[in-house]
Amino acid sequence: MKRPDSRPAAKEPRRHEVARHSKARFRYEILETVEAGLVLLGSEVKALREGKAQLQEAYARFRAGELWLLKCHIPEFRHGGGFAAHDPIRPRKLLLHRQEMGRLFTRVTQKGLTLVPVSLYFNEDGRAKMELALARGRKTHDKREAIRTREAKAEVRRAARR
Repeated sequence: MKRPDSRPAAKEPRRHEVARHSKARFRYEILETVEAGLVLLGSEVKALREGKAQLQEAYARFRAGELWLLKCHIPEFRHGGGFAAHDPIRPRKLLLHRQEMGRLFTRVTQKGLTLVPVSLYFNEDGRAKMELALARGRKTHDKREAIRTREAKAEVRRAARR
């Protein structure tokens, strides 16, 4: 029976994840995340549909008032001919609303903040999207603290199961 004060649960948008930066949350302190579109070539989209991309070394930078994704590796489409091939690590333009870009630009110019891609996926409309995180790099002792808390939580879960 449904209670009168409960609201219907919002549906999570379906997304097909292509790549994830698995160590982003370990290496960086994530302050906020934002979804951005990508300007891609046809062979890049086909390669992404095969599930091939690497975000480990990737980052985003502002150049001439535009946001660019650098060092994101999308390999060449294996069935494509030589003329349709693309450079695997070429800079790719990211698409955001002007207000959102301005807000991120002011935050990134602060000391120690950077834009790190967290995941690359196709949304339910079939468009390639990227989840960018505004992040601050962690120091080594912060990483050790993260490991300690993660292990403590795992120990509590193990003890609860017994």
